[in-house]
Amino acid sequence: MKRFLLSLALVLCATGLFAQIENAQVNGSFQIDGQYYQVDEGIGITEEYIISENVPQFGINGFGKINYSLGNFTAGLRYEAYLPPMSGFDKRLQGVGLANYYASYDNGTISVTLGDIYDQFGNGFIFRTYEEWSLGFDNSLRGMRVIYRPTEGVTLKAVYGKQRYYWSSYAATESRGVVRGIDGEWDLNQSISAMNDSKFRASLGGSFVSKYQKNSNPTYTIPENVGAFDGRINLGYGRFGFTTEYAYKINDPSAFNNYTYHEGQAFLSSLSYSQKGFGVILQVKRVDNMSFKSDYQGTKNDLDINFIPPINYTHTHSLPAIYTYATQPLGEMAMQLQVNYTIPKKTIIGGKYGTKITLDFSQVNDIKRNYILEPGQEAPTHIAGYDGTLGYTSPFFAVGDRKFFHDFNIEIERRLSKKWKLIAQYINLYYDMETIENHPGAEVVKANIGFIDLSYRITNKQSIRMELQHLWDNITAGNCEKYQEEIDNHPDNFKKRGNWAAALVEYSIGAKWFVSVGDKWNYGNPIAENRDHYYSASVGYIKESTRITLTGGRQNEGMVCVGGVCRVVPASSGVSLSITTTF
Repeated sequence: MKRFLLSLALVLCATGLFAQIENAQVNGSFQIDGQYYQVDEGIGITEEYIISENVPQFGINGFGKINYSLGNFTAGLRYEAYLPPMSGFDKRLQGVGLANYYASYDNGTISVTLGDIYDQFGNGFIFRTYEEWSLGFDNSLRGMRVIYRPTEGVTLKAVYGKQRYYWSSYAATESRGVVRGIDGEWDLNQSISAMNDSKFRASLGGSFVSKYQKNSNPTYTIPENVGAFDGRINLGYGRFGFTTEYAYKINDPSAFNNYTYHEGQAFLSSLSYSQKGFGVILQVKRVDNMSFKSDYQGTKNDLDINFIPPINYTHTHSLPAIYTYATQPLGEMAMQLQVNYTIPKKTIIGGKYGTKITLDFSQVNDIKRNYILEPGQEAPTHIAGYDGTLGYTSPFFAVGDRKFFHDFNIEIERRLSKKWKLIAQYINLYYDMETIENHPGAEVVKANIGFIDLSYRITNKQSIRMELQHLWDNITAGNCEKYQEEIDNHPDNFKKRGNWAAALVEYSIGAKWFVSVGDKWNYGNPIAENRDHYYSASVGYIKESTRITLTGGRQNEGMVCVGGVCRVVPASSGVSLSITTTF
């Protein structure tokens, strides 16, 4: 099938190219990320560590993507190379080859795509395929997608195929399952002429997705067909908006949930209001045993059919990002409230240019579990319950006692003058490291973080920006005595604990050149040899759609998260080069 699809795409591309070359369009992008790793005993990177962890001297990740379109026809491909993959990326990525290709025809009423498909139903509770280069994540579906639009405002979809699993074959003998799904969306305002210009807005949607995988488990009877249902509604009136979505998955025992036969559920609802200078949004989410993979033996982020969207604030500065929340598919109750307000300009408080204020609070707790126990059994210590059982019951709106995460922050953005601009933020953080990072026995992080981001425009073509950050931890060098036994027994739980200070200065020349130097210092770590400086320097050049960045220095160990999906980044030291371009 692979050869057929590729041949079809190439033939159709060539036919269209020679028939109407003047109307064809070609676009694409390329990216190369490379890093040279060196021994740096100051942060624990010894020769022995490099050998034991199989750290390459050079790591290279790269891809080239090309898309071709002519009228109703489009086709594309992506070639990838990991030679070998950079440190922190899964070693199963190593290799080169054609990783993704597709051919599609769309006349407005019907669309047919063959090859690798990226799509999602609703928020992705039961189906989402996507690629995130910075995480080395790609769960594309290789097969077929059909979209039918029978009338204005109605869209029907059907998908069928197998997910990508690094460089593994898509052959029928491969163990991972086949994914099949249908989805429907109905926009009432587009379909009903009387509602075309109405202030009231409404749309409905529903989905069904199933996974078929043969059972090869010698211990448990694993369902070979696992189905999931999803329904959603979006309503709006004037400045108000309301959305809600509910998903249900039948029992799906897997290695990820310790083979519990408890069903899965997910719920997300949001209420919003917005006007010029003011906006507020309240979101509530519940997730219960909603890991959905095309291989029941998977235990990491591999082969996820679905996606659980996070609803906490996304931090981009370095110290707040040390403790980024990772979504817990086995169970979480979450809420977020965000308020945005712009104090009008030319007022006493707003100043000459106005002041933007953002208040955000999010909290995530475990769900309430009532374990199903035999006489004399005690409640299990792990989250899923006893292997091979129904596990537990869970009242739908009950909140568990264990708190995983909370994040309260206030951000102020203000232009002080034509040349000066200030961004300041305060963050109060609660972070259950044991759950989020799987560090058994780790003490909860209770931190306060503050930063100032100040920029100054020297001339029309030159500017300078400075960041000052500080993180106050509840465990520091000064109060570590009561944790000494845990430090001795589990030193990995304390690698990034303690107070941090960070500073960065960036100088830009027009829109082409920038130079930055910075340092993060874990000066308050409870383990003396971990009180390290993570200095770095970067220089970058941008010309039109091409960007080149050269960086040298140290990287602290931590987690990189994008949209609630995370990967561990080991400590490293060396020089990295990144080149990106689009055409």
